[in-house]
Amino acid sequence: MSDTNKKHEIDEDLVRRLADLLDEVGLTEIEYGESDWHIRVAKGARAVMSSAPAGASPAASGTAAPGDTGGSESYADHPGLLKSPMVGVVYLAEKPDEPPLVKVGDTVKEGQTVLLVEAMKVFNPIAAPRAGTVTQVFATNEAPVEFGEPLLIIE
Repeated sequence: MSDTNKKHEIDEDLVRRLADLLDEVGLTEIEYGESDWHIRVAKGARAVMSSAPAGASPAASGTAAPGDTGGSESYADHPGLLKSPMVGVVYLAEKPDEPPLVKVGDTVKEGQTVLLVEAMKVFNPIAAPRAGTVTQVFATNEAPVEFGEPLLIIE
């Protein structure tokens, strides 16, 4: 089988793991991809595999933040916007009894862990892409988060 045909073959184990993650975190849709392909699994729908770049997916652009009243364009292209790199559950602190890793007004360094996203029972540290001051936090502690969803802004 050529590499081209392998690329478009559906990985049943991956689909099953993504479907399990949907149930685990209470989502209705999940999307995962690499450089030249992505797969979307949704409840009540069949798995779809595409050769379009993952960055071209609708989930990666202009998702409204919690509490946003419709002015999403005001931050969608903000250079300091940190978007979720994965689907999972957001944790603002490392442990339930600890204060948040960052809050509005905090100064952060590039690479500093600003929150965690739990995916497939793994807590993934999410690092600040730049140094600056946290001016807005969209994420809610222990809330499900989609790929590309705005988490916070660093100016």
